[in-house]
Amino acid sequence: MERLGQNQNEASQCCCPTPFFNSSAASPNINNRTKIRNSSSECRHNFVATTSSSIFPNTNFTNHESLPSLHESFNEFNKVYPQYSETELVDHVRAQEYHHLSNHTCLDYIGVGLFSHSQLQQQQQQQRYHGDASKSQLASTSTSTSNQYPGIPFFSLSSKTGNLKTLLIHGGQESEFESAMRKRIMNFLNISETDYYMVFTANRTSAFKLVADSYQFQSSRKLLTVYDYESEAVGNMISASEKRGARAISAEFSWPRFRIQTTKLRKIIVGKRKNKKKKKGLFVFPLHSRVTGTRYPYLWMSVAQENGWHVLVDACALGPKDMDSFGLSLFLPDFLICSFYKVYGENPSGFGCLFVKKSAISSMEATSSAGIVNLVPQNQIHLSEDSSGTDLELEQKTIYSTQEEQGEEEEEELSSMRSFSGPRQATESGKDEEEAQSHRGSEIEEANLKKKSVAQGSENGGFEIECRGLDQVDSLGSILISTRARYLINWLVNSMVKLKHPHTEEFPLVKIYGPRVKFDRGAALAFNVFDWKGEKVEPVLVQKLADRSNISIGYGFLHHIWFADKYAEDKGRVLQSKKEGKGNNNKKKKDRDSEVGISVVTAALGFLASFEDVYRLWAFVARFLDADFVEKERWRYTALNQKTIEV
Repeated sequence: MERLGQNQNEASQCCCPTPFFNSSAASPNINNRTKIRNSSSECRHNFVATTSSSIFPNTNFTNHESLPSLHESFNEFNKVYPQYSETELVDHVRAQEYHHLSNHTCLDYIGVGLFSHSQLQQQQQQQRYHGDASKSQLASTSTSTSNQYPGIPFFSLSSKTGNLKTLLIHGGQESEFESAMRKRIMNFLNISETDYYMVFTANRTSAFKLVADSYQFQSSRKLLTVYDYESEAVGNMISASEKRGARAISAEFSWPRFRIQTTKLRKIIVGKRKNKKKKKGLFVFPLHSRVTGTRYPYLWMSVAQENGWHVLVDACALGPKDMDSFGLSLFLPDFLICSFYKVYGENPSGFGCLFVKKSAISSMEATSSAGIVNLVPQNQIHLSEDSSGTDLELEQKTIYSTQEEQGEEEEEELSSMRSFSGPRQATESGKDEEEAQSHRGSEIEEANLKKKSVAQGSENGGFEIECRGLDQVDSLGSILISTRARYLINWLVNSMVKLKHPHTEEFPLVKIYGPRVKFDRGAALAFNVFDWKGEKVEPVLVQKLADRSNISIGYGFLHHIWFADKYAEDKGRVLQSKKEGKGNNNKKKKDRDSEVGISVVTAALGFLASFEDVYRLWAFVARFLDADFVEKERWRYTALNQKTIEV
């Protein structure tokens, strides 16, 4: 027992920084490099061993009623990960700033949030009682400064005309509000204005399409993407690129752990080496899968750059402070895309950000560009006296006024640009986090007050935009956030595989796609639930039942899966058509391949995730051990969704 405790302590304390890749430049001393590598490897091995052996050791659960209670599970969790208690600042922030999550398990938001729920409520209150001096004063008592820009976090979007290349070269009109927001975001991401230009886009999908519409595919014809799941944004990029003459290629992922097929990808990147100076095309690279949680070696960016590719980094799936450890200055990708959302767990609307390296502008063409937007602050939106000041109403009024000015032709464009992804689809809906307020004496509040995000809008009278979501993440820091997520996601993975059907030789209830317990896996999980006969429960049904229990999860579609010979039987058993029964016989083989994969349930842990969140998901999934429960819900789902019901 003493040795086990010692291993637990070692596993929880090790930081094990992840090297970008094994390189002789990492250290001039070979012996030192070997020691560091061995120490890191041992640390990671200890973490995996401790998690696997100490969480419900030698135990399988075959009945949902036999699960240990939340309190019992949390006590055991703390024994395995004693340093989890050092992340309790997150719990404090959640209780003070996100009380709407007290009865809601939110596992379908991925990305970075701008504002906190309390901040949103304060601004709504100020708007609701605008004009009433006493009530306005009461609503603004917690405001830290009197010169804050009014109306945050209320803003909407309006389309911006012109093409991307011209805008980057000559600039464009930018309001004080937009300038302040841009500087705040670039500071948060640690991106230098010396190296990059930034534009606001309607959403993540618009940012991808902007690059597709502007990149020089006439001369650099290849588009290489690395996504193990179906993405609306990437799909639109591929479609737009192919119309402009690009040849779209995708990396493949090995079954069952969804690692990159390195031999094939390297062969595509290196090519025939006929002319190294000529650019091959655009390499689109996410730092990890926002569905399976698989992390990808940063080495691929370096290999692509060395072999004549422009590189686009998709940072939308990054954790809140992952940019700090990304090593942006080492790679300096030509393009970088991320997205921000207003309020974690409530408001998925927001905007996308496209960063273009200044030296990469020459690789772009001056084509028509749709998707660039202006941020319109609330104080420029005229509300009626009986207005409630909701985001929906503000957005509708902004759309109306903008359409009157821009005419009938842009009306459809504006409408489509505001069709943000729904909060239930984790593959496209990036959703996020926020900040802390009230109890000014707390440690987090003091840190936030010391580190204000002040963006100067003009030389004479600067104003500050208070983005509590961003400030909160800055205050907590990358180590605390990543450590907390590591403990929670690995406990969840290990606990899921402990659920087994009774009387069926312990047939597993849950199938996990991607990495299992792993030190540096991402805080996202793709899985499916199977009944006692081995038949998959449709992810949409699982999601709907989770909603009924106030648990928000998503679903996705895994594709581009490569099966080794030893898994040949699995291929026919697990793959399915994305549109079964739609008649794909006349489609090209490439199109058919892209529509074959695996539909999955997805769960994503934001920085506000707690142990109670992962426990509630685990307990909900355990309900499917009850065969009667599964059959009853399947029948109900079928009855409600069929067009006619025979009586």
